Amino acid sequence: MSKSESHKKAQSKAAGKNGYTEYELKNGQKLDAMSANKKRATEIERNGNFSDAISRLKSSGASQKVLQVPQKDMKRAEQAMEEAGVKGTIKNMSGTKRKSV
Repeated sequence: MSKSESHKKAQSKAAGKNGYTEYELKNGQKLDAMSANKKRATEIERNGNFSDAISRLKSSGASQKVLQVPQKDMKRAEQAMEEAGVKGTIKNMSGTKRKSV
């Protein structure tokens, strides 16, 4: 399934100037964005399927893990990250709200 233009825009913003979008992990999965220094992994999840996104973040090996979700899903994303035992940051799509888990 192809990504929407807004999803691609969010990916490039998360990756930064010299970062990577659609970064391929060692297990063959693709992460939405990875910073240039490979310390920040970002996964953008709009449809509410947090478990897959969290597993990609977990296997990324990055020290900073960011899950970007719509504002209405932030509570559920927080619960999903706690259940999976992944520490990181959850932020809304515009970046105005963030929560550390």
